[in-house]
Amino acid sequence: MKAAVYYETGSPDVFRYEDVPDPRPGPGELLVGIEAVSIEGGDTLNRLGGPMTAHPHIVGYQAAGTVLELGKGVEGFALGDRVVTVGLNGSHAEQRVVGTSFAWHLPDGLGMNDAACIPVPYGTAHDCLFEFGRLQPGETALIHAGAGGVGIAAIQMAKRAGARVLATASSDERLERLKPLGLDEGINYATGDFVAECRRLTDGRGADVIVDSVGGANLQGSLAALAYRGRCITVGDAGRSVGEPLDVSGLRGNNQSLTGVFLGGELFMGTRAHAMIADQIEAVASGALKVVIDRTFPLAEAAEAHRYIESRQAFGRVVLIP
Repeated sequence: MKAAVYYETGSPDVFRYEDVPDPRPGPGELLVGIEAVSIEGGDTLNRLGGPMTAHPHIVGYQAAGTVLELGKGVEGFALGDRVVTVGLNGSHAEQRVVGTSFAWHLPDGLGMNDAACIPVPYGTAHDCLFEFGRLQPGETALIHAGAGGVGIAAIQMAKRAGARVLATASSDERLERLKPLGLDEGINYATGDFVAECRRLTDGRGADVIVDSVGGANLQGSLAALAYRGRCITVGDAGRSVGEPLDVSGLRGNNQSLTGVFLGGELFMGTRAHAMIADQIEAVASGALKVVIDRTFPLAEAAEAHRYIESRQAFGRVVLIP
């Protein structure tokens, strides 16, 4: 099969489009012919400097396609089933192998491109807002990186839950595009202080739930923007500035909390997250939630697709087509 591989981590230029051996499913696994790959933020971070589990390495969390072969003992799936899959790596290829706990059936009418974009960002957004953020109707949610995959999902979910929705983005134009998805008030972080603006928009109170996928200094600002008893969820380091000291001394006096969320841990630890993601897939299929795809690239142009994501031009997801 063909795959976008690399032999060392680094810039998008490390990608090579090559023939590699076809994977084979083991017991309890599915072999899936990939038809659409959603590039996740973690994919670019892994390519930049993450662990390499093989040589060459095939990066990538998330992809949708058709079941080509069943491993021994597989139940609940059949040849030809349309599925979306998640794995620690291996999505940037024509085929992948995954365990059944990391695959979901697709409803009729849900396209492969949209399906490929659902499990990680929509599952993450739901966990941030509700499982760990405990968002309630009438509360205010602040979503950072509103034009990204998790951001677009979280804005829609928070609005559906009856919350007032604030979000940050790098331009007024991007913020305007978020309003039809449920954004109430946008904050252009490139032209102003999001902490001060969040306080202004909430009459000094702050946000009840903040979803921070940026990390670094931005996370410190998020703590400063919390309301009394507010919950800040840290879910990534898209700002690339990791390991900065964080002052949490103000949390105790305001009965606030800071929680780290990693969807993969929830998927490995039980069935709750799998069922929750199935619900998000159904919500997209029914039209209750939307997937926003900025551009598609051929798998052979994985380097260009990663380069486009890192230019921060994308609004929504970038999809590779094998």
